[in-house]
Amino acid sequence: MSKKFSLLALGVAAAVVAAVAGFTGTARSATAGVTPLPSSSCGPIVYKGSGTPDFIIASDLPLQGAIRKQTVQLSRAEIWALANAGWKAGSYRIAFQQCDDSTAQTGGWDTAKCATNAHLYANNKSVIAVLGTFNSGCAKIIVPVVNRAGPLLMVSPANTNPGLTKKWDVGEPQKYYPTGVRNYARVVATDDIQGPADALWSKSLGFKKVYVLNDKQTYGFGVAKTYTAAAKKLGITVVANEGWDAKASSYEALATRIKASGAQAVFLGGIACNNGAKLMQDIKSVDPKIQLQMPDGFSDPNANGAVANGAYISVAGEPPKALTGVGATFVKSFGKQIGTTPNPYSAYGAQAMDVALQAIAKGGGQRAATTKLVFGITITNGILGNFTINSTGDTNALAITIYKQAGKNLNPVKTLVPQSSLIGG
Repeated sequence: MSKKFSLLALGVAAAVVAAVAGFTGTARSATAGVTPLPSSSCGPIVYKGSGTPDFIIASDLPLQGAIRKQTVQLSRAEIWALANAGWKAGSYRIAFQQCDDSTAQTGGWDTAKCATNAHLYANNKSVIAVLGTFNSGCAKIIVPVVNRAGPLLMVSPANTNPGLTKKWDVGEPQKYYPTGVRNYARVVATDDIQGPADALWSKSLGFKKVYVLNDKQTYGFGVAKTYTAAAKKLGITVVANEGWDAKASSYEALATRIKASGAQAVFLGGIACNNGAKLMQDIKSVDPKIQLQMPDGFSDPNANGAVANGAYISVAGEPPKALTGVGATFVKSFGKQIGTTPNPYSAYGAQAMDVALQAIAKGGGQRAATTKLVFGITITNGILGNFTINSTGDTNALAITIYKQAGKNLNPVKTLVPQSSLIGG
């Protein structure tokens, strides 16, 4: 093993330790009966049920970089849901394995790592489903690979780029499904809904002129595009939709252009991992009064830092404290486990697990049958309430909540559902 590979493996190991803390170690061998995914990408198998597991649900998240606290918590929420189900899906005993699609070098999801993980899942017959990804760009790499392997089911708690399931960019979504059969679903509303919700919030705040930035990646460009289109329909002047360089050492020139434009707010379409904190610092340094507004790529206050205090941040769905029934139970129980109110995306992680378990329970231990069962599935009194996943893999739960950052907290301000005339790009 080369030194470089040894360090990489150590980095992955360190990244997943926090995600599975408190869950590893059983009185019996958790690996008997299943083939573990390799430690070069994944943590140890987690299983605390009776007997030995029949299958593995793998979780694919970026566990290194600025948002690692958020994704580690999301991973733990997935484990909570599996434990709450008794480590079973119907008669099948299910183990969990957390895999990392990020690298220390990128500080976020990595294209090569996503491709490597995709083949690991596809080739390991113990893997019955994958929960992930967090970043839409990574999903676009993994989905076609696992589509040829069963197809193998993927359920995402966080991908919001429309092109994964809807006609969007050239060749989408068909190019992600080479077998012609869908195998990807998500429990979160898409950017053609989130962007317009953000634009509605800009309008409600009285903004007449905004400046839009995007991080040039799949997710960021997409949500910036839908925000821009909706803002224009609402009569808001969009000065520009400009890309930012995630590797830049300074954004002062960009911040100066934004201030000179007379924009009252700036919408940052992208993810915090792409030098988001530095970008916000330079913008606010040049124009302290400008309002920052961001989508869910900035939904981790730890990654944003204090400069984002007062910023408005959108996340799909109802806020954690507004969840009822099973959702309220999750917030109370999981919140007690982690010692704080869960990040909004943690509920989505737990719900993604429950969707996968419901399909696995009736899938006869077969990938193809399990995958097919997700499309058209109706969840009643789930963690996120009542919703249906349609034939293309999208949820019919379209609410978007606007939060305001205050220190380490995201405080809910308003929940919106944009009118159909604003939805799209």
